Amino acid sequence: MDGDVYDKSKALRCTKNGCTGIIEDGYCNVCGLAAVKFQPSSQRQSATITARTSSVTTGTGSSPLTNRSKGSRRTSTTITRSTRKHLGAGLISVPELPSTEPEKAIIPNPMVPENKRFCANCNNPLRREKGFCSKCGQKYSFIPSLQPGDLVIGQYEVKGAIAYGGLGWIYLGFDKILSRYVVLKGLLNTEDASSAAVAVAERQFLAAVKHPNIVGIYNFVNHGNEGFIIMEYVGGKTLREIRKSRGPLPVAEAIAYIHRILSAFAYLHSLGLVYCDFKPDNIMIEGGDVKLIDLGGVRRIDDLDGDIYGTVGYSAPEAGEGPTVVSDLFTVGRSLAVLLTDIKGFNKQHLYTLPSPEEEPIFAEQESLYRFLIKATAENADDRFQSADEMADQLLGVLREVVAISTNIPRPSASNVFSGDMLALGNGNDFEPIKVDYQQLPVPMLDSEDSGFNSVVNASAIADPVKRVASLKIAVKLYPNSAEALLRLANSLIDTFEYSEAEHIIAQVEAKDAWDWRIFWYRGRSLMRQGKSKEAQAAFDQVYFDLPGELAPKLALALAAEQAENYQLAIKMYNLVSRSDPSYVSAAFGLGRCLCAVGDRNGAVAALERVPQSSNLFTRSRVEIARTLINSDRSTPGTQELQAASTAIEALTLEGMDRHKLTKQLLETALNLLTSKTVKAADDMKILGQPFQEKHLRKGLEKALRDMAHLVTKEEKIRLVDEANRVRPRTIF
Repeated sequence: MDGDVYDKSKALRCTKNGCTGIIEDGYCNVCGLAAVKFQPSSQRQSATITARTSSVTTGTGSSPLTNRSKGSRRTSTTITRSTRKHLGAGLISVPELPSTEPEKAIIPNPMVPENKRFCANCNNPLRREKGFCSKCGQKYSFIPSLQPGDLVIGQYEVKGAIAYGGLGWIYLGFDKILSRYVVLKGLLNTEDASSAAVAVAERQFLAAVKHPNIVGIYNFVNHGNEGFIIMEYVGGKTLREIRKSRGPLPVAEAIAYIHRILSAFAYLHSLGLVYCDFKPDNIMIEGGDVKLIDLGGVRRIDDLDGDIYGTVGYSAPEAGEGPTVVSDLFTVGRSLAVLLTDIKGFNKQHLYTLPSPEEEPIFAEQESLYRFLIKATAENADDRFQSADEMADQLLGVLREVVAISTNIPRPSASNVFSGDMLALGNGNDFEPIKVDYQQLPVPMLDSEDSGFNSVVNASAIADPVKRVASLKIAVKLYPNSAEALLRLANSLIDTFEYSEAEHIIAQVEAKDAWDWRIFWYRGRSLMRQGKSKEAQAAFDQVYFDLPGELAPKLALALAAEQAENYQLAIKMYNLVSRSDPSYVSAAFGLGRCLCAVGDRNGAVAALERVPQSSNLFTRSRVEIARTLINSDRSTPGTQELQAASTAIEALTLEGMDRHKLTKQLLETALNLLTSKTVKAADDMKILGQPFQEKHLRKGLEKALRDMAHLVTKEEKIRLVDEANRVRPRTIF
């Protein structure tokens, strides 16, 4: 076999009574009896797989918490149906592939290459096309059992083999009754026809699977000693074929495929089923959509005795103990990583891990994507996404960010987890400089299924923080199992400076569920209020690991980093948020502050110009632009900045004290630059209508001060008049 000449005269005879077989690869080629062999103890080895033991580190130098408690994760058993409709969610256009003519997929001479022949029972490499495994004795055959022209149950004409899967060859057939092409996939290859019948009966539950992104199941049949699923024929190409021909896929395109197929996983899980063996081979691209094309490994979650299918490099560490929803999602995360990168040591040193950002540039460039993959493929199942819908929501957020940054077109969307920007909800009539503040942190959405939901809603409507605390304490007593009541009480205690009591309550929630991201959110809020900026930054960083597709954790991380004067990180996070969704105006103002702090005046102005005209803080952003242009903390403004600030102020619809203050600030700056001889006077240049000459600037500043004095009383009026007298132009009389 396989090109080798086999000398039967030198072969060992089978020792079983009445058997005429000979020993091949250590086993009888007729009855399968193993030959008696001796292996010295010094040569015996056990195959072990080392799981991930070292922590992962992102491009920003941070690592997620793992194994947060000694117990297992407490999660709801409710699974939400997916509502995703389109490939790429309308954010990108994915290349359409024409449907392949069915018979062009037939393999002329179907043969499994020797380097891909492995025992289905023990994964031992196999040399011959059929025989018995030399390691475990399992009978095998890589030769197609169906031939072109064969008729299965008098209805399905076999056209030929089109692929080889974990359970043997997959065939193209033609339904002679319904006149349509179908696919025949083996369920069991056995010497016992009754066992094949049992295998078919055990898979009948797949008939209930009906989803637009899952290949249709038409029938289950027995043929000789084999059982087959009769499935819908899907043309196009598998992701494995596309990946092989094109290399690593563009980030947005790869995410679009995986995001779309998660709706199929959500559906299967809602039926109590797990897919088990997902990989790029099992997702087909046809036209403008995707489909799962192989249901051979699907099983019930509660099936403790069924066969477990998986592929090395894709399967979760615990999958051998029994597949679960989260082990399914692990395979999805690994598949996305494979579409994006060339993972060296995929089946060895990176069997359960990802390359670092230093090893893989795409992970350094795409921080949110890398964090998503870290969570999706965490060693500990409790650290992963717990449902396909949760995973899809976060992946969609990552996709929005990727597309927004790559196209420079914002991709805003309402969050299912957080409120909108808190600064944007405030009063836009206050024109004092906007500073970093913990109150700019978005508020987590209330869980409507929480037992204390209604009481918490009513208490949260109380404006006075002390009275709100009292009301929430009553809610906690009424609903002791309500996490929302406890967390909102902690949140209000932070506002009333009761930090120790707030932390005690947060710890109570943590003791019940250490994986609740809200623990870190409210703890970070408390730390930021206390001025413990670095500790707050660490707390929000963990929320970013838990919710990599949300903008709010990035904004929180930026606010804490700015407070800690970690401007590099703050600028990066503010920029991500602002470019993805300009309605988060806190990010634009924060980015402007940080860029100004590092001396990038032009960058700060550009950041503030991101505030949309529809925002109630648009005018305020223009006030900040004017202030930024004449800010001299880091560098001295020149005549260009003075003129730009003048133009900005003149365009404002401000009246009263706010306009007078801005006018005073600009004219004072211009006068100081002129009198210090930093800049030269110019007859052809005007600042707020005043020629750029000392005498005229003094007149304008004097007027601004006297206008301000008219709007105040007593000591402040006297101070402003005195200042006006000091700056007015000198005269002889």
